[in-house]
Amino acid sequence: MNADQAILQEERLSPFLRITLRIWTKTYRSIIGLISPFFDILVRIFVAQAIFRSGIVKLSDWDTALSLARFEYPVSWMAPETAALIGVLIEIIAPILLLFGLFTRGAAFAILTLLAVSQIEYVATDLNLWLIAILGWYVLRGAGGFSLDRALAGGLGGSALPFARPAMQFLDFLTTIIAPIWLLIIRLWLAVTLLAVAGAIGMSGPENFLPVKTFAGMHAGVAIGLAILLVLGLFIPLAALAMILILSTLAVMGLHPDLTSYPMLLLGILVFFGAGFLSVDRAISAWLEANILFDRKYEDVPDHWPHIVVVGAGFGGLACVNKLKNLPVRITLIDRHNYHLFQPLLYQIATAALSPADVATPIRGLFRNDGNVRVLLGEVSAIDTAENALTYGQNQLTYDHLVLATGASHSYFGKDEWAPFAPGLKTIEDGVSVRAHVLRAFERAESSNDPKRVKRLLTFVIVGAGPTGVELAGAIAELAHQGLKDEFSRIDPAQAQIILVQSGERILPAFPEELSAHAAQSLADLGVDIRLKSRVTDIAADRVQIGEDMEIATETVLWAAGVIASPAGKWLEAETDRAGRVSVDEHMRVAGYDHIFAIGDTAGSNAWDGNPVPGLAPAAKQAGVYVASYIQKQLMESEQIAPFAYKHQGSLATIGRKSAVADFGFMKLHGAIAWWLWGAVHVGFLSGVRNRISVLVNWIWSYFTLQLGIRLITGKDSGA
Repeated sequence: MNADQAILQEERLSPFLRITLRIWTKTYRSIIGLISPFFDILVRIFVAQAIFRSGIVKLSDWDTALSLARFEYPVSWMAPETAALIGVLIEIIAPILLLFGLFTRGAAFAILTLLAVSQIEYVATDLNLWLIAILGWYVLRGAGGFSLDRALAGGLGGSALPFARPAMQFLDFLTTIIAPIWLLIIRLWLAVTLLAVAGAIGMSGPENFLPVKTFAGMHAGVAIGLAILLVLGLFIPLAALAMILILSTLAVMGLHPDLTSYPMLLLGILVFFGAGFLSVDRAISAWLEANILFDRKYEDVPDHWPHIVVVGAGFGGLACVNKLKNLPVRITLIDRHNYHLFQPLLYQIATAALSPADVATPIRGLFRNDGNVRVLLGEVSAIDTAENALTYGQNQLTYDHLVLATGASHSYFGKDEWAPFAPGLKTIEDGVSVRAHVLRAFERAESSNDPKRVKRLLTFVIVGAGPTGVELAGAIAELAHQGLKDEFSRIDPAQAQIILVQSGERILPAFPEELSAHAAQSLADLGVDIRLKSRVTDIAADRVQIGEDMEIATETVLWAAGVIASPAGKWLEAETDRAGRVSVDEHMRVAGYDHIFAIGDTAGSNAWDGNPVPGLAPAAKQAGVYVASYIQKQLMESEQIAPFAYKHQGSLATIGRKSAVADFGFMKLHGAIAWWLWGAVHVGFLSGVRNRISVLVNWIWSYFTLQLGIRLITGKDSGA
């Protein structure tokens, strides 16, 4: 279909219907894509445990197993001892491979063969039939995302192993062509079964090939209706869910006391993977793909779709794109890095608790399945509002809507000369640099013969006692007392002095006073020296000046005192506040521009009941979702668009490995329970399953061993 045809097809539908169809379809596919790997491993667990348990029973009573092979279940074409041995080996080894998703197709085929022989030669049961149908799916499609096969597949296809490439091509053929045919066979098999149960067709001895006992008791009319849907391949996920509900109801009514979970698992495969070949559902999906979704390649997206450019892949930018991608729009996401950084855990890179890869996710990987999203690496330098164009590098890009989510950087309150001596934490480079700086201080102290310099090197000053400063101080204290314990021969890292400097009257000023007090006590328990009402007046390579008459000798100063917004205001020549945040209206639009929006740290919004919206990740995400919703309603020609209203979800800050504070307004927590809550929230906010697992593993390791494994010093040493 060419572009003109696509436009004509699409324009037959109203904007409301077109957008609604796209949102529903994309949302449904996203949910299926998210849940299906978990369902896949659930199926493998259920099948594997049943077969493995059978093998263990036979192995534990080998004499009985041989007796059964000889007299009860003889195989006419195989010696009883051989049949028993092969059967037990399959039942022990194949389930383990199936469970881990290693050589899944071969393991499934071995079990399927064993069950087929049992069904034909021994006793015919519905259970065998359901398992054969499930295992046939795994023979043809293989295991899902959580499997060793999937992890190894990418490398094997291009490896030097003999026959690797043709083997992978054959397996791909099975997955893409034959597996959908198996779904067709399952549909027709179930349809014939239901018609037999309803008495619509007569068959002699159907129990060998049809699971009629499973559906006994189903109303004939219902069975025929479901059979028609199965034959047509129409609304198959709904039909499969209906059958699951009916079977469950019959079991609850006592009509099927011996009903197993395997019929539900097979029907679940139809729910998650669809109708397969020769189905109305497949035709509908193809029509949606061709006329509504255009998700194959970016160049297939119609040029007349509105072009939305989002600058910045932080929390706000990603939230905006994640909602916009379901709309009939073209999206370009520009960021100066190729990764999304989870900034709340950046301090753990700086204190050797986590690796950069644990808290950063490649942006392209987040949108690899969204054909209407294009990701560009570049740094925006100018915006031409007259031409609706922006410049990044040596390139220019036009837009219909522009969303600025460019975040913030360190602010030294006009003292930028302090920056070389007091690095802040905003990027991965900052985190790695600070980690090297902190660890190098201990290394230099170990090698120094000057007691005064050793004391200076083991003095760490953190300027600013907001959440970042508090978390940084607690983490460095634990690094010194526990992470580096017994690592050095001449110095004792526990003698390090961690000083937290705050110009205000208390730490964590955005939190209630009682939580600030709890946090201060937790820091004091870790040995952190808190200096309140102390304003930094000068920072040099070997000292920090506080006020007019106090000087702290140190070579490690970390800045957590303030931020300033990106230069977005200068690009637009727009009104900004003292922190550089762009003034926006109630719809997050930059003043004077109907199609330019600012969100997150870039925007100066008073949408928190008339108060400034805080520079928090949830605030940025809420604004990103709101702007996407605003654009959606504009596309749907909706006139009633409510103003943006920030809903505060709470504030969290952690102090070391066993204490935190949490403020949810209606509830305030501190101590261990707040720490566990803090961990759960932060793991949940991370992008990608890999990052969540990696962070959890690192946290568990460091929690129980008191060891930090990322103690690497990278970059050039400027001298000892």
